[in-house]
Amino acid sequence: MSDNDVALKPKIKVKPKLDKPKLYKVILVNDDYTPREIVIVILKAVFRMSEETGYRVMMTAHKLGSCVVVVCVRDIAETKAKEGVDLAKGMGFPLMFTTEPEE
Repeated sequence: MSDNDVALKPKIKVKPKLDKPKLYKVILVNDDYTPREIVIVILKAVFRMSEETGYRVMMTAHKLGSCVVVVCVRDIAETKAKEGVDLAKGMGFPLMFTTEPEE
């Protein structure tokens, strides 16, 4: 090689590793005041569940005291929980949804 020749090396693109976002559970808490029909309506409206799926989730919460409705990223989980509580409150019922990190 002469003095004017330059050895070129191809650039290697490095993609940074991104951590997956932490997932959160939206939990339906059973209460003795909200009618079953209202719970199913809220599950269908907020979480887009079918009648049958809403009924199964509601009955699981009724029997066990609480039930995981959906697992998603934090912002969506908190928004869905707030929508469910607000919708129930607007109908005059104390239905409660909570969020917690998935382990």
